[in-house]
Amino acid sequence: MQQTRRPIGRRGVLVRGAIALALLAVLGGLFVAHESRPWFDRAYLIVLENNGDAQIVGNTTDAPYLNHLIAGYGLATDWQAPGRPSYPNYLALVTGSTLGVTDDTPRDFGDPTLFDQLEAKGRTWHVYAQGYPGGCFTGDQADGGEDLGPAGTYVRRHVPPLSFPAITRDASRCANVTSLASFDPAAADFEMIVPNNANNMHDGSIRAGDDWLATFVPRILESPAFARAALFITFDEGAKDAPGAGGGLVPMIVVRPGIAPGFQSPALHTHRAFVRTIEDAWGLGCLPAVCDSRPASEFFGG
Repeated sequence: MQQTRRPIGRRGVLVRGAIALALLAVLGGLFVAHESRPWFDRAYLIVLENNGDAQIVGNTTDAPYLNHLIAGYGLATDWQAPGRPSYPNYLALVTGSTLGVTDDTPRDFGDPTLFDQLEAKGRTWHVYAQGYPGGCFTGDQADGGEDLGPAGTYVRRHVPPLSFPAITRDASRCANVTSLASFDPAAADFEMIVPNNANNMHDGSIRAGDDWLATFVPRILESPAFARAALFITFDEGAKDAPGAGGGLVPMIVVRPGIAPGFQSPALHTHRAFVRTIEDAWGLGCLPAVCDSRPASEFFGG
């Protein structure tokens, strides 16, 4: 016998309505969390080596250009590198996790990355590695000549896309990794710049790295592509005696048009906050290791 559906009384309507409103509120919160926040149209990331706040911030003798940027733009004063040595920190800048790495030996991973997220949303990316031999080279290192700056050693562990076979085994994706000579500030939505070891302060001095930045960074800041963009400059890890957990306290300098000169944020962040900032700006969702992190939205009025 076909069962007759009982009409819903007033109380039932109210209860169902309340449930529906509650569900919409929850879903609305989720949608808001994944909506894009148009803080910038383009993002650039430059990663330097092995110096913390104590070595850089206020050191106008050895790092005059970096301190010029700090005075004119923004600085995170409690930005923590998550691990040691270098390699896990570079991985964290594109996955939000050190992936369990505690050494500098390059290897392959199958984890999702920021590069995957960008492509899934129709965004473009490019990594410019100074001294990179090209051809999807996956050797540990190479000694190159001048490449928009003094010659120095290129190392694979500083170039995150090359640790993911989903990229290295796909020629079209791997073509997004090139030497610095081809640098174009308008080439992609997200651009990562990896100096060689002479210019990133690993082998060379702080002053040598700062001098290189002073010649290179204006290529970004003076470009029309920077009109609605953000440049992030940070360090993989602090000096060996740097305070803080993991890899220690490191500078994160945020350069963008319109920021209050000398703005400083005391909020605690780690490298995964960089990933979350890009994700939230462009509505990319969140990688597993990043979902419980918060973006550095304070640099964008958020």
